[in-house]
Amino acid sequence: MSATHRAFPRAFHRAVPRELATAGALLLGATAVAVLLPSTALAAEQESVTTRSGATTAQERSRIDTYWTPARMKLAGALVPEITPVPEDDHTPDDPRPLPADTPDPGSTWTHGGAVNRSVGRLFFTFSDGYDGSCTATVVNSANRSTVITAAHCLRSVGAPTADGTWNHNLYFVPGYRNGTKPLGGFSVKSMATSSRWDADPGSTTSEDVAVAGYDTGVLVANRSAGGRRIADVTGSQKIAFTKPVKDEFVHTFGYPKDRLNDPGATYTGSRMIHCAGPARPGPKAPLLWGESCDMSHGASGGPHLARFDTRTGIGTVVGVTTSTDELAGGQPRTLYATRLGDSAHRLYTWAQTRTS
Repeated sequence: MSATHRAFPRAFHRAVPRELATAGALLLGATAVAVLLPSTALAAEQESVTTRSGATTAQERSRIDTYWTPARMKLAGALVPEITPVPEDDHTPDDPRPLPADTPDPGSTWTHGGAVNRSVGRLFFTFSDGYDGSCTATVVNSANRSTVITAAHCLRSVGAPTADGTWNHNLYFVPGYRNGTKPLGGFSVKSMATSSRWDADPGSTTSEDVAVAGYDTGVLVANRSAGGRRIADVTGSQKIAFTKPVKDEFVHTFGYPKDRLNDPGATYTGSRMIHCAGPARPGPKAPLLWGESCDMSHGASGGPHLARFDTRTGIGTVVGVTTSTDELAGGQPRTLYATRLGDSAHRLYTWAQTRTS
């Protein structure tokens, strides 16, 4: 595949560098400005859950586990991986001291350990055009101890769910990912779900429209580990809540952002988990999206926005998942916005509880 095709893909959901994304872009990259629809335009039909099976056989689970080598994980999300150098590891030293409570952070390597280092990880996948990408995801409290939450646009593009090309493939969650390693192993995905709002006609509705309307949430049911353990028994989990946001509530955000590696101004390479923190505020152009000061780029999509986060234990309550930046939602530059978890996300979460790994 040529570099030209790679730089100007037909599929809107391809990951693109922050500087190439337009004003209508999600963090996992649209390349055309969206004409935003009000949330009422997407509420005409009754909402339901759209599901997809993942790796359901031992052979498929083994193939996916083998596919995600250290080098492939490090290069996931590169615009032209054929000529992109493997990024250097991040050796920022760990700091066992807890971060002081309510300390603002515009974006830095998380070095303070705690439960968040185990329950949050990098979510890898392969786009329909054959190139690899990545997002962020979180293991949350659940009856099946197998539920992982992320952004819908990390799972598929808008469009008919029966169209195979709308879904990403080779989904693989690596909790605690660090410098190309799988410290807690890797987990393939048994099944996944998004809101039926994501089934919108791509000819008239874009991912940005659906995200602004508050539907950019996806859930995964992880397969068991190679040793037969459910994922939450390996990683622990974060709390989850489906409540209305509170202005200026102090929120901590985590993700695995990745800039273009040949950009001299690149900040992040996806090697370590990045942390941001600050008071949450609604987006002026997208009031259903709430964000905090943060300079994370694509790859952070789907990462948790945690309220009531205890910096000593690393445990908080997931109240949203990263969707976009100020380019889409407005507000101050370098603000990272989340789809807050409400009735739509709760519906997906309830569906996941009926699935076993």
